[in-house]
Amino acid sequence: MNSSRPIIALYPGSFDPVTLGHEDIARRTLKVVDKVVVAVAHTSTHSKRLAFPVEERLEMLNEVFADDDRIECASFQGLMVEFAKAVGASVVVRGLRAVSDFEYEFQMAQMNRELHPGMEFIFLTPETHLSFLSASLVREVSALGGDVSSFVSPAIMRRLRDRYQRQGA
Repeated sequence: MNSSRPIIALYPGSFDPVTLGHEDIARRTLKVVDKVVVAVAHTSTHSKRLAFPVEERLEMLNEVFADDDRIECASFQGLMVEFAKAVGASVVVRGLRAVSDFEYEFQMAQMNRELHPGMEFIFLTPETHLSFLSASLVREVSALGGDVSSFVSPAIMRRLRDRYQRQGA
């Protein structure tokens, strides 16, 4: 993208679990940047009942992106813009599934732009067949014994089965 200095994008989220929608956004981001840092947040801006600890979510991300050395996986605490600066990211990417996502993401982008004026924010929509998909929905369906194999990679599907079989679901 840029021969003098690579353009690095930060793709933050909870990724609990990482879905094919997340994978789609991260990989498509590479069409406009040189490197993507997919970062698991230790804290969420939404109150969520999480299925996997941060360390396991990071392991899952490393598994699904092991085939591309332009995607790095990390975890962070605190302000996302501070972490973005620390990893040299000049762009933050977020996925939008519906209009309802836009309002929240727009507010977050505006606040983060106030905190770090040089940061750029890009929003990508997932492939059409993944546009309804959320990690929360995958967790819920999986916990109830439903088949979510068409929404997550095989490695993630194994972890979901293990998680919910251990919990007696």
